[in-house]
Amino acid sequence: LSATKQFVSVFPKILLSTMVLEKPIVIDCRDHLHGRLASIVAKELLAGQKVVLVRCEEMVISGSLVRNQTKYAQFRAKHMNTNPERGPFHFRSPARIVWRTIRGMVHQKTARGQAAIGRLSTFEGIPHPYDKMKRKVIPAALRVVRLKPGRNFCKLGDLANNVGWKHKELVDRLEDKRRAKSEAFFQKKKAAAALKAKAEEAAAGELAKVNETLAAAGY
Repeated sequence: LSATKQFVSVFPKILLSTMVLEKPIVIDCRDHLHGRLASIVAKELLAGQKVVLVRCEEMVISGSLVRNQTKYAQFRAKHMNTNPERGPFHFRSPARIVWRTIRGMVHQKTARGQAAIGRLSTFEGIPHPYDKMKRKVIPAALRVVRLKPGRNFCKLGDLANNVGWKHKELVDRLEDKRRAKSEAFFQKKKAAAALKAKAEEAAAGELAKVNETLAAAGY
């Protein structure tokens, strides 16, 4: 026991870092800057956190679409001279482009880096079951916070579409269906909440004594 106390006193940060992990965090990538989001997610992955990125096609990159297309064309020219089939491989879907960016930030040639990249999932759109889970944003990576007004930017989905990704129309169609279902669910939920509030207001006199008893008990 004394040895344990001594360890805790010397290494309190190590113990704290093992206790902050949560369930998989679902991040909505819409209007986040590509590099800033990737660097923050990479740190979380290395710390042991599981992360799911949805709507990768809505992520943005600073610089105009023409500029980023030119840079991607230069990137695609990099390949093995004698046998290009051996790599490097140039992904065209937004989810895989984001995945590859983060892979380069976690030392993926080490066992720790491989474990970290294994905790990452990336998707275009918001597939089931993540469409019914709470999604979060990262304020430090939002375009409206980080990019100076008036600067050029482009969506990752538009860039991917121009360099060979073939599923932009399909993802847009599925997203429209998901948004319609989500709106219908929200209206139904709002109506139920209004009915509940109305019922509570109507029964306020009858519930006064009950509420006093519950308040005294700490509820």
